[in-house]
Amino acid sequence: RPEVYNAFNEELSKEFIDFLYKSGKDDNVKSLIIRGAGDKAFNSGQDIKEILSWGNTLKDVVSERYNPIAKLLYDYPKPIIGALNGIAAGAGAGVALACDYIVAAEHSSMLFAFINIGLCPDTGVSYILPKIVGVKKAFELLTRGEIITAQELLKLKMINEIVPYEDLDKRAFEVAKEYSEKPLVALMLIKRAVYDNVCERLEIALHVEELSQKLASNTQDFQEGIKAFIEKRKPKFRGK
Repeated sequence: RPEVYNAFNEELSKEFIDFLYKSGKDDNVKSLIIRGAGDKAFNSGQDIKEILSWGNTLKDVVSERYNPIAKLLYDYPKPIIGALNGIAAGAGAGVALACDYIVAAEHSSMLFAFINIGLCPDTGVSYILPKIVGVKKAFELLTRGEIITAQELLKLKMINEIVPYEDLDKRAFEVAKEYSEKPLVALMLIKRAVYDNVCERLEIALHVEELSQKLASNTQDFQEGIKAFIEKRKPKFRGK
């Protein structure tokens, strides 16, 4: 969905969940590359226009979409290479951070945009980000809601390498091929060890994210955040 920066709607979310589940069980799949369509966005998170169609409520979008996506990504039984081809925002940043190895185009960036519309992180962001950058920096990134450039992402160790955009696909396939030729069982045991019993602790983090998102989405500030986003203006939050 490059015309909307590859934002998640119901159809794309279901297709993505189904693909992760089926490919994870396919013995012919040795590694996975996740890349956004086009050259502007990896994924921009939840489609705001879809939220508007629900009457500015989140429904059960976290429990039905983003929790399953996060679980499938972190429990994926093969290496995942993220090809960051543009901005990764909101849940899209969560998907990117769940990749095991990230190759980023020079113009790529991340944005933890949740705070900008009065919401909280989901898709496992609150679980993995502090592990990568530390608690203080994670709090800063999540509460400032500012764009993080590819160069900053590399410095913060949130990505593995930066390449020119025209080399992105080639390099991502090189990394995927390299991992496809390694011993899969050993790779997955290493992945499990690196993420430190991820399934058990991730479950707790996702539950907290879900509850936090429900509370935040019932505030007047969330309604103002959505309205300001559509009207392309700075929101006037009132703490209610």
